[in-house]
Amino acid sequence: MLGGAALLLLWVEGRIAGISGLLAGLLSPRRDDVQWRLLFLGGLIAGAALAFVLGLSPLPLLEASPAALLVAGLLVGLGAKLGNGCTSGHGICGMGRLSLRSLVATLTFMAGGFITVFLIRHGL
Repeated sequence: MLGGAALLLLWVEGRIAGISGLLAGLLSPRRDDVQWRLLFLGGLIAGAALAFVLGLSPLPLLEASPAALLVAGLLVGLGAKLGNGCTSGHGICGMGRLSLRSLVATLTFMAGGFITVFLIRHGL
C-alpha cells in the first residue's frame, strides 16, 4: 500500500514520498504545501492503527531502553540528513525510479542495519 501511495503521490503531485522530507516540509511549510503532507502522514498513522484494530499487525515489542531508542532515533535522523533521504525516499521511491544514488543509499543503510543488529545481538 505504501508503494501504491508513493506512486500516486508522484503521479498526482509530482512529489517523492520520502517521510523525512514530508516531515521536514512541515517544519518550514509553504501555505500551498501543507495539506498533502498532513493527509499523507495522517494516512500512514491511520493505516497502522487500522491494521492493529483489525488484528492484522500486533504492537511492536520494544526491547530497548528509552535512552537507546533516543540515540537510535537521532542516528537514523542524522543518516537521513547525510544520505539526502530516508528509507522510504530511497528504498521505495528511488529504487522504483531506478535511481543509482538510491540503490547505493539503500544498500548502505541496509548493510548498516544488518551490521548494527549483528553487533548488538552477538558482539556487545
